[in-house]
Amino acid sequence: MMEHKTSFPNQVKNQPPTNGGAAFRRLRHLKMDREPGRTLNLFQTILRFCRDAAFFTFAALDFGLSAGAPGPVAGEIMRDVRTSARISEATLLLLATLAVFGALVFWLARKPSGQAAPKTAGPPLVLYCAAGIKTPVEDIVAEYAREQGGRVQLQYGGSQTLLAGLEVARRGDLYLPADEDYLAMARRKGLVAESIPAARMTAVLAVRRGNPKAIRSLDDLLAPGIALAQANPEAAAVGRITRAALRQSGHWEALEKKTRVFKPTVHDVANDLKLGTVDAGFIWDAMLKQYPELEVVALPQLAGAAALISVGVLAGSDQPTEALRFARFLTATDRGQRQFAQAGYVPAGGDPWAPVPELRLMAGAMLRPAIEETIKQFEKREGVRITRVYNGCGILVAQMRTGDRPDAYFSCDNSFMAQVADLFQGTEEISSNPMIILTQKGNPKGLKTLEDLGRPGLRVGLAHEQQSALGALTKNLLLAVGCYEPVRKNLAVESATGDFLVNQLRVGSLDAVVVYTSNAAAVQDAAEALPINHPSAFAIQPIAVGKQARYPQLAARFQQAVRTAESRQRFLSLGFGWELRAPAEPR
Repeated sequence: MMEHKTSFPNQVKNQPPTNGGAAFRRLRHLKMDREPGRTLNLFQTILRFCRDAAFFTFAALDFGLSAGAPGPVAGEIMRDVRTSARISEATLLLLATLAVFGALVFWLARKPSGQAAPKTAGPPLVLYCAAGIKTPVEDIVAEYAREQGGRVQLQYGGSQTLLAGLEVARRGDLYLPADEDYLAMARRKGLVAESIPAARMTAVLAVRRGNPKAIRSLDDLLAPGIALAQANPEAAAVGRITRAALRQSGHWEALEKKTRVFKPTVHDVANDLKLGTVDAGFIWDAMLKQYPELEVVALPQLAGAAALISVGVLAGSDQPTEALRFARFLTATDRGQRQFAQAGYVPAGGDPWAPVPELRLMAGAMLRPAIEETIKQFEKREGVRITRVYNGCGILVAQMRTGDRPDAYFSCDNSFMAQVADLFQGTEEISSNPMIILTQKGNPKGLKTLEDLGRPGLRVGLAHEQQSALGALTKNLLLAVGCYEPVRKNLAVESATGDFLVNQLRVGSLDAVVVYTSNAAAVQDAAEALPINHPSAFAIQPIAVGKQARYPQLAARFQQAVRTAESRQRFLSLGFGWELRAPAEPR
């Protein structure tokens, strides 16, 4: 038998080469990035791997034949090689190389499930940060760069000074003042869209370690020879909060006159104390870790002088999704808040970190057309996912009673929120939905009232009494009017959702249905809506965040998105009423 021989350099007789595996290992450990040199290196490695893999394949075939025991696949290939003059060894080598190359491209391109959100290549985020919280924020920014590849440019100043600059420039991505009151002011000015709490701190009176001037009270600050420094109340949060506390205790006017210097930032006050140019000053308690040369004089007048540090996403940000992503990192219980705690601050609590967090929302089916676009916009802006579970609220409540715990629940009616009220918090009434009788266009049966639905021979569709809020409300309504039994005798279709009843009416299977106004919004040209003049003929839709929500802050921001003026308009266009007592949030 003629032995097929293939000539390759450096081949060891009767032994397949091993350098293909080495190339594969080189390829697996080579990280793709955007640098041209590295990209060329990757391409060269792929080519070497393809060459070595083809070399390995043919040498293995050669080895198998020379041993006299080729496998079925190898034997078939070699028989084709021996019997076909049209396919050369070079052609086979090329085909094998292309096949391996294609497999490699697929392997490199595929994205494993659960992979972190891609690193952005855009410009760095601009964060306006209060000078007093510089230390933990710098650590958080560095950690974000290492872990997520994101870049953040920091600009420091007093909280009020930064706010004044933002109002003029209206540029940047994030605002991190030393107290949430500044965010409230920024929101009223239309500068901030979202805000997330991060940590707490309290204003204290600090002196040099050992307290050489024996200062024990506010009155001691008035003694001759005591030099006092404060942060400017018109520029820094600690100055404003200290002034408010001292005004309440009646000490402000005297201490304002006694103050030797008002500094633009709280760090300036701490540095003056450290250098000994002043004897006492008001700073944040969390700063004591950064200034071991100082100590606190406990004062009851400052016990309530606390600040909540929150980060705001600027309404004019050109990168709102990336800004929100960093804001979530900065305030995450296992990322930014950990850094705040190490620096001496009290964490505010909130959400754990996830590059792309996911919420699970349960909502009444009739709410779908009113909230679906809001959900999509929220997902896009936040860079998150929301899993929707739409159904009759009776079915949703039954699921929750058996252990299902959504992050948020938007109920068809207050009565179905009340049944699971122990699972939720922050319940808020958003909308209302009047109930109507919907019949064929032109009202061929001459229907006018609920009692008319009890006429013999009518085919009536009603919502399921246990599976939906609509069904339960319809039952109560028919009982109140006194026509429950006659109407039930005409029941032809019963469903957990009003939309299904409307569809059955459209195809001619029913003469009339009792549904919500919103159910009829899409069939106004094909059906006739008859109002029900009764005080019980409407439902009120509340929304709430689950007490066991994995991402309670994110869920609360979704609830805020439902409150916006844009969301309100969607509800009104579908026939809903608007029940929110507070003004709709602008967006």
